Amino acid sequence: MEDTLQVLKTNKVDLVTINRKLDADYSDGIKIAEAIKADPDLCETPVMLITNYEDHQEAAIAIGCERGFGKLAMAAPSTRERLRPFLG
Repeated sequence: MEDTLQVLKTNKVDLVTINRKLDADYSDGIKIAEAIKADPDLCETPVMLITNYEDHQEAAIAIGCERGFGKLAMAAPSTRERLRPFLG
């Protein structure tokens, strides 16, 4: 997780999207979101959780994330609209 935070501090990003469960080790993506939001250098960085589960979206919002979207909605026009303010 420290390497992720360092990359974000070194490279400006407009939006961080995080899978609810990470592919590499199936760890909880919300833990990374919490670390980003807790870091004074990164806390203003927009973060979205990628999950179809509403309770996980609500948990992410509660820690300061933007409402994300599920993988099933990736190509939906509503998802593009949700991303537009962050990515132009």
